[in-house]
Amino acid sequence: MQIWRSLDEVPRDLGRTVVVIGNFDGVHLGHRQVLARAREIAADLGGLPVVAVTFDPHPMAVLRPEHAPTTLTTIEVRADLLVGAGADGVLAVPFDRSVAAWTPEEFVQRVLVDALHARAVVVGANFRFGSRAAGDVATLAATGRAHDFTAEGIPLDGGPMVWSSTYVRTCLAAGDVAGAAEALGRPYTVRGEVVRGDQRGRELGYPTANVPTDGMQAAPADGVYAGWLRRLDTGETFPAAISVGTNPTFDGVRARRVESYVLDRTDLDLYGVEVEVSFVDRLRGMTAFASVEALVEQMERDVARARELLVP
Repeated sequence: MQIWRSLDEVPRDLGRTVVVIGNFDGVHLGHRQVLARAREIAADLGGLPVVAVTFDPHPMAVLRPEHAPTTLTTIEVRADLLVGAGADGVLAVPFDRSVAAWTPEEFVQRVLVDALHARAVVVGANFRFGSRAAGDVATLAATGRAHDFTAEGIPLDGGPMVWSSTYVRTCLAAGDVAGAAEALGRPYTVRGEVVRGDQRGRELGYPTANVPTDGMQAAPADGVYAGWLRRLDTGETFPAAISVGTNPTFDGVRARRVESYVLDRTDLDLYGVEVEVSFVDRLRGMTAFASVEALVEQMERDVARARELLVP
């Protein structure tokens, strides 16, 4: 996979390409439709490479940081997903106020013509670009005629709503990880390094791998979930009961975290290991229990239900 983090990193001898453009946060099914169409066009043009153009950070984080959405993927995970969905390379344009000031014509010239030598461009039908979002698909098509590339906007179909990163965030905020997975075409995941927690889970017989939540990355609503924990160093994957929140039964815990109990395993040493946690289904909301005994009884039920959902 090729990932270029600036226009200067793109090889000068790249040749003609088919380009898709978007934030691509989450790389949901709508994004995959755009990539699938790009691959069709690339094949018709003799097997040209497909390059995905995205932005880092999210433009809203620069233009209106107080309204910036939480991200669904880091730029590294996004690049991996884009390649898995059909891109041959990824250009992550470093987004700042100077890039935000580019006119639509300047964006086309710098990115599509000079850097990527576009022969065709595919975007979502609602795509906007350039200073003050002045450009749209019609602008892109008109500019393309002057620079020898075609442009096409693809409707983003979906279920109850059009597939979008906003829809996925809405599902996660409601704890609807199944709805998020439907839009993404895969379970939603968070990644992080396992840190030492307060050891309460181990004392209760349910040791957990604790991953602090990054305020900039979306996490499901507080609650308990069934899912999977994957070690990124070895690739081993384990069924898990996952708690998201601040553990309200105990005082003093303020930071949200993702705590994964690997079913029926008390021997794993995961401190310092990078892991990926996947959310399959919601078991219940977060509750403050009147006693530790009541909490343990509920944890037993949670684990039993997670086992039913995950283990054949």
